[in-house]
Amino acid sequence: MRNMTRFDRVLLLVTGLLAAHQVVIGVEGLETLVVFSYTIAFGVLLVACLLLIILGYDVLDSPVVVVVSTIIPLSLSLGLVAEYLPENVYLYLVFVLLGFLAVVITRFVAPGRVAVIVLAVVHGISGLLITFLPVYLSLSGVTSPGFILVGVGGALIGIGGLLLAFLKTGKPILPRATILQVLPVQLLLMTASFVAGFALG
Repeated sequence: MRNMTRFDRVLLLVTGLLAAHQVVIGVEGLETLVVFSYTIAFGVLLVACLLLIILGYDVLDSPVVVVVSTIIPLSLSLGLVAEYLPENVYLYLVFVLLGFLAVVITRFVAPGRVAVIVLAVVHGISGLLITFLPVYLSLSGVTSPGFILVGVGGALIGIGGLLLAFLKTGKPILPRATILQVLPVQLLLMTASFVAGFALG
């Protein structure tokens, strides 16, 4: 296990501050479900950063962390659907609830390959939505071009989720030390992209 450096903690602290900023300021004036979804997503990200700072990378070995981290892409994608595709929000809400329930059950009842497949499907669908919906909205003129940065954040959260998911299977795409080395930078870039994209959108 790679030990967390002081620089890693600084990056995670800045990430947590950006997430806190988005919770406090970045969701004003939106519909209730949109505000709730974005607040949950960035609130969980803030808590995750604080746990990493306090407990180090060992916290990533807990199955609870995998379950909790699923909330971030699911809540964020639900917020995007509620804000920009409101006619589909109830259908997507059903997917969010069932997907989260499936991740919880498989993580504790059927750990292993089944749990990883379920996690990959849930993260994959929500990650693709976070990545490509902002790109489509930006290119079609529904939002300003800067909103495409939310899609960049979506791509980063998808990459990070895949790296951690394969790491949990014991068949990592990259060496464990490399994944942990880039994780704080990836989280910071992801969060900065989200905050900037929502501000410019």
